[in-house]
Amino acid sequence: MMKLSNNKILITGGASGIGLGLTERFIKEGNTVIICGRREVSLKEVADKFPAVITNVCDLSVEAERTELFKWVSENHSDLNVLVNNAGVQQWMAITDEGFFERAKTEIATNIEAPIHLTALFSNLKALSTIINVTSGLAFVPFTKVPVYSATKAFFHSFTLSSRQLLKSKNIDVIEIIPPALNTDLGGKGLHDAAPPVRDFIEAVFQQLEEGEAEITFGFSAALAKANPDELQGAFNRLNQG
Repeated sequence: MMKLSNNKILITGGASGIGLGLTERFIKEGNTVIICGRREVSLKEVADKFPAVITNVCDLSVEAERTELFKWVSENHSDLNVLVNNAGVQQWMAITDEGFFERAKTEIATNIEAPIHLTALFSNLKALSTIINVTSGLAFVPFTKVPVYSATKAFFHSFTLSSRQLLKSKNIDVIEIIPPALNTDLGGKGLHDAAPPVRDFIEAVFQQLEEGEAEITFGFSAALAKANPDELQGAFNRLNQG
């Protein structure tokens, strides 16, 4: 079971959305938090609000920058014991759109290649004891307006299950956080304004972490994670009607 305080935690994409919610709560619980992301301005805004936060500018879609991030952590924060693979890109698009494949490659690099690579790198860090992967309810039922995003999350869910088994021998716990749609700017401003607030989700996440859950759900994602094939088909039809 993961202890909720006195950790050193790296949160990818920790300056916005779910990542920011996790950053704020882990700090409140008495942890040292490192966040990384592409936008230095966003990282600085978080650091201005929470001076104890450590920041690192890093484009996780680039292999060399992921390797450099691990090298920096190894040299400066070798006591890091928790990795949170949270960063993600969501593109609302159709397969017939111009530039579809180029945009898809960005999602695949950030949502699949980055967490796989970081898992491989950081599992060799001696202090590492926990990996937390943020997937999505769309791992179980795709939303066709975000076809590649949905597929990347299905992949990441599968990889998380395998990682949990494969890393037991290294005494590394793998926890999956499965959010539903939340009121964030993921995919674009205004797209999720009607969704539940991040703060309610974070509260539920920490309650389940405290209970030792390895698969953390909330609202719609809780139903999807336990649904049978007929229920999943019904959810798909409702989600993608029209």
